[in-house]
Amino acid sequence: METKRKWPDDLSLAYALLRVALGLNIFMHGISRPLGGVDNFVNSMINMFQNPVLPTAVVVPFGYALPWLEAAIGLLIIIGFRTRVALVSGALLILALTFGTSLRQDWDVAAIQLLYSIVYAILIAALRYNRLSVDEKISAAASRAESTPPLFL
Repeated sequence: METKRKWPDDLSLAYALLRVALGLNIFMHGISRPLGGVDNFVNSMINMFQNPVLPTAVVVPFGYALPWLEAAIGLLIIIGFRTRVALVSGALLILALTFGTSLRQDWDVAAIQLLYSIVYAILIAALRYNRLSVDEKISAAASRAESTPPLFL
């Protein structure tokens, strides 16, 4: 005889583990770049895009913004706060990175970025299982507040 499981269910747990794994990966991408020197990272990006037609005026601001975008998006995904916005933002960021990688014709890195895109798509498609998250805690608190009768009439 099978007993009913208490929350979290297996799908919610699996979703949370995948969400946190992706978030941690993206967060660490963002944090590691400033630790190694943002200027070094930006200079490496400038060198990567010398041959492809991508102006330095585009590469430099993107290079300086990228670590902070990755860190912020990763942190939001880890804790599950504004999860949909964070996942869509991350997916759009991967699209931008894939564009640049494709200009460089670095198909091995583009394949890895495609894998990230797939994980983002899975997490977006399965958002209903995002039960182990700050979003869920906020939603549950709001529901409780709506169902509580007023003290004074």
